Order: sequence, then structure tokens, then C-alpha cells
Amino acid sequence: MAIVLFMGSGESGEELICRRRIMDASNPFEIESSKFIRNFRLNKSAFKYVLDELTTEVQRRTSLSIPPIIMLATTLRFVAEGGYQFGVGKDRSIKLSQSSVSNCIQKVTSALESKLCPKWINFKADEREKEVTRGHFYRKYGFPGVIGCVDGTHVAIKPPPPEIRHLFYNRKGFYSLNVLIICDEKMQIRYIDASHPGATHDALAWKVSSVRNYLLQQYAGGAQTNSWLLGDAGYPQEPWLMTPYRTPESGTSKSRYNIQHSKARNINERTIGLLKNRFRCCLKARQLHYSAEKAAQIVNVCAALHNICIHFKVADNAENLHMIEDVIENGLNDVDVENDGIYIQEARNARDRIAALF
Repeated sequence: MAIVLFMGSGESGEELICRRRIMDASNPFEIESSKFIRNFRLNKSAFKYVLDELTTEVQRRTSLSIPPIIMLATTLRFVAEGGYQFGVGKDRSIKLSQSSVSNCIQKVTSALESKLCPKWINFKADEREKEVTRGHFYRKYGFPGVIGCVDGTHVAIKPPPPEIRHLFYNRKGFYSLNVLIICDEKMQIRYIDASHPGATHDALAWKVSSVRNYLLQQYAGGAQTNSWLLGDAGYPQEPWLMTPYRTPESGTSKSRYNIQHSKARNINERTIGLLKNRFRCCLKARQLHYSAEKAAQIVNVCAALHNICIHFKVADNAENLHMIEDVIENGLNDVDVENDGIYIQEARNARDRIAALF
């Protein structure tokens, strides 16, 4: 079975058998802890948790010729470094051919998306969680009612087919997905939508999102009052989404509102920076060499793994260099968007009440 899997790699039968023996003897858990985190981004406790989830799912779906531990290690090395599949396969703790690495990434990302994403990315917090989040933003920034922050980021992909290529060419001049992300005060990703092509404006991605529809329904039913997300000027002002004022006069309460608003929603930029620093396949410089659909799946899995890292207290080493690209993107998207909905006056009144506090 293993020989068939590796056929087409250009290796001799003896080399294939040698590779298989090395792979069978590999045990990532033998790697020293700090190097383990550098290699896989998860610590050993988090890796063990994900491995248990993965093993159950992939065994249910298909017969395996590669141990789940090697499949997971292979995929994590790929998303961590964002390198080419051939280079990942040459890692001494993995030892797989390029075709086998591709097979692993395909199976593992599909399994983890269905298994982990519903568990670890959930916007619908209970009232206790919302109160903790609101308390954090009020104590730190004096901004009331905040239950999260929303922003978009671009994840570079290979050029799509010519007939749809224009949809993915973003204003920064490369092909991408425009990924909508909502985070909380702990830098956990509470919602992610990676389905939009790069040319999509943040406001449109927000308008058609399931989370906006949920918040609208909650507000219309009286359940979502005095709680809101924070977003930049690329989003419409809505009763459940507070955005900045347009060019307020310096020294006024509206100007002070904008300052605190900017400080508070900076956590989303830091969350995106940390996500991309951990899983560098999402960096523009690395580019995902996959179809838009597969790239979106990989991004979703990275978001779930990011939350797992937070839960298992995996140390982060976010570097400012990897956050710069997102700050620049946000500046380009900061164009004023008007809300043409039925709640526009209610939205403005809510923002004015908050501004009066500053």
C-alpha cells in the first residue's frame, strides 16, 4: 500500500522503503518542547488534543497508509511555515514525498475544518461571556457595550482561472481572499468568513455575512441592545456596529470618541497579526498555492488552531513585521460607508450617546 502511495515521486524502490521506515520510526513528541512549538505552533498538549480529534475523523472517512500523527505533523509544518510541499516532506520528523504531503494536507484540513471549526469558532457567546468582554473594553478604553471587533484581511492565493481572475485582484495589486474576522478581548477569533474574493469591499462582505444577519435579527427582536461590535470606516454605522465619525473637530467629544474607538479596535489588527505570525501560510509573502475554495478551508482551520493555541496557553512571539501589511490594508479600506438601512437614525443616536461619555 505504501509503495503505491509513493509511486510517481521519481524515487527507487529502495529509497521508498527507506523513507517509509524513517516515517514509521518518527515520533514528533520526542522533539524538545520549544522546538516542537516552533515546528508545529501547538504545544504538546494542544497537538495531542488535535491529534485525537483528527484520528477519530479521518478513520471514519477513509483507510490510512500514513499514521495520523505524521499526517497532522505534516499539515502543521505546512501551515506554520507556508513553504512548498516538497520542502515540508524533507523535514526529518516527517519524511514524505511531495504527493504524500499534498494528500495529507487535503485530508487533514478537510477533517479539521468539519471537526474543529464548529467547536472553536463560535460568535454566539452567552451573557456571562459578553459581560466579561464588555467589562474589559470599558475598563481599558472607557468604551461601553463592546462585544468584539470586526475587520478584514487579505490572504494571498495563486491566480484563479482567467474567467474569474478579476474578482480576486485586490486594491493592493495581488490575488487574494478578503477574510472577515471578528475577535474578542482575548484575541480569540469568534467569527471568520474566508469565502469572499479579494476585490470584494469589506462593507459588502459584512452586509452578506451570517453574523450581521444574526445581529440584525437579535436587534429587531429586542435581544441585541446596548451591545455592539467596533469596525473601521469601511463598515456602515449600525445599531450593532459602531464606526468612527467623519473628520470630527479636534478636541470635541466626537474626536475623543474616535481616538478611543481606534485604540479599542486595534486588538483586531493584533489578532490578525498573531494569526499570520503563527500560521505563515497566510502571509502575503508565502501565498497559498491552492484554489480559492481550498485556500479558504486552510484559513478557517488556521483560525481554529489559533483559538486552540490560546486555550492551551501556547506562548506567542508576534512580530510587528507581520502586522504591518494588515495596518496598510486597513488604511486603504478606510473609506466612509453610509448605512442605508431602516435603523440608520437609531445607529447615529447610539453613537452620539457613547460620544457624550468622552
